[in-house]
Amino acid sequence: MTTDNYQQARFNMVEQQVRPWEVIDGRVLQVMNEVPRELFVSDDFKGLAYADIEVPLAHDERMLKPTVVGRMLQALAIQPTDNILEVGTGSGYITACLAKLGNKVTSIEIHEDLASLAGDNLVAAGISNVRLEVGDALKTIPNDAPYDVIAVTGSIADCQNILPKELNNGGRIFIITGQAPVMTAELITRVSGDIFRQETLFETEIDALENAPKKEAFSF
Repeated sequence: MTTDNYQQARFNMVEQQVRPWEVIDGRVLQVMNEVPRELFVSDDFKGLAYADIEVPLAHDERMLKPTVVGRMLQALAIQPTDNILEVGTGSGYITACLAKLGNKVTSIEIHEDLASLAGDNLVAAGISNVRLEVGDALKTIPNDAPYDVIAVTGSIADCQNILPKELNNGGRIFIITGQAPVMTAELITRVSGDIFRQETLFETEIDALENAPKKEAFSF
């Protein structure tokens, strides 16, 4: 595809897929219309870069559908001053969107080769306000916590206690919980101290985070 074809495909993705799925935030739509998703897809799948499917990555991981990405970004209501943690870098596409919306992003990826690939993709896309780390965020949080926003790109059976507690007051975490075929996207806001507000957003189904426990009681 030519550059013009990719631009048209990106416009169509936003207008025909993302916007109809109740994504109306102008900043989110603009960012998704700007970030070249094809840069974050392997050569074998370039033709599917703008389809509303989970494009395959290494290690049996997959990119989230554009519609889910749009709803995630909108729910998080990211401000230009927000410091963001992303759990699961993948190829770096969501990382790039987060970086354009917020101040800076720390993204942690469990697979070193994916983190390296994401780094190259972000450079190609001109994104510089991202720090990539290799590790398991369910066990060790990067040392620049707390955050204003946490975006979790894989599902877990129940909300992990460690993640909401790494939010600033007023901070938000997007997370998909449950077990296939019943999963729910949730937004958790740290109102103040140990007071959290939980909001159910929509039903979906995505792959689980690697090493995520199968079941854990929900508590803060």
